[in-house]
Amino acid sequence: MPDSTLIGHGFFYDQMPVGFRFHTLGRTVTEADLVSFVNLFWIHEDNFVNVEGHPSRAISGRFVPGAMVYCMAEGLLLPTMQLTGLAFLGTRLDHKAPVRVGDTIRVEAEVIESRKASKGNRGLVRTRNEVKNQRNEVVLIYEPLRLMRGSEEKGG
Repeated sequence: MPDSTLIGHGFFYDQMPVGFRFHTLGRTVTEADLVSFVNLFWIHEDNFVNVEGHPSRAISGRFVPGAMVYCMAEGLLLPTMQLTGLAFLGTRLDHKAPVRVGDTIRVEAEVIESRKASKGNRGLVRTRNEVKNQRNEVVLIYEPLRLMRGSEEKGG
């Protein structure tokens, strides 16, 4: 539709200068999320499939795999890179605290690196993403580097 505005479009790299901050909506982690994730990826560790638990567990409650928290955070961030993200180039993960079924997570992000790529109308953007729970506790920090499209006004 040429005379309407597209919604849900992600940021272009040149709209994301160092220091630019944004945050996502929240998402409550459900029992169905946990069961689906551990079954899809065969993470059948006793910690995630046994509701009775073992007395020697380091973490109490119905907690979820850290990999699941990371994947959910990436899903929450999808609107920021919809149609503009070209490649995920890598990250470093630092898990800070457990996430349990019933917790609500959100992502607070800050651009810490943004530069034009060597070819084409695209750039490299690294963000520092803090995943927080409903108590505002940081549960995961990661810093992905992504290749992003440039603004169409700049020849993209």
